[in-house]
Amino acid sequence: MATVGGVGYAPIAPGTVASAVTAIFLWLVPMSSAGRVVFALGVTLAGTWAADVAERAMARKDPGAIVIDEVAGMALSVLLLPMTAVAVGVAFLLFRIFDVVKPYPCNALQRLPGGVGVMIDDVVAGLYALGVVLVARAVFGVPS
Repeated sequence: MATVGGVGYAPIAPGTVASAVTAIFLWLVPMSSAGRVVFALGVTLAGTWAADVAERAMARKDPGAIVIDEVAGMALSVLLLPMTAVAVGVAFLLFRIFDVVKPYPCNALQRLPGGVGVMIDDVVAGLYALGVVLVARAVFGVPS
């Protein structure tokens, strides 16, 4: 679960690959708004447990093969958006930027122990991405 079926072992940019797989999944699989909330919450909770177990098994802090955190962050980044290709694509790009740059408090939160530390920076990065898209849509009338 922590490696999302082995996606975390992608030879190049496993976090980006997991985010892209999640974006495509969310765009292609029809879910109600409530379904997306349940999905995001379920991935976040189960992912926290799985990341904790995997981190201990791999004996490393936040190893690159653990990508369930990217799934949770990507799911949160589109939580309140229309599921159009443009909205999902913009959310994907913003999520990856926030996940890589790790603006405060992402950079501090990732130091928390265990699965919480693995997951929380991506959860916040996903919420940052969602916030930017929502503000852009409200202020600039950016279409979906």
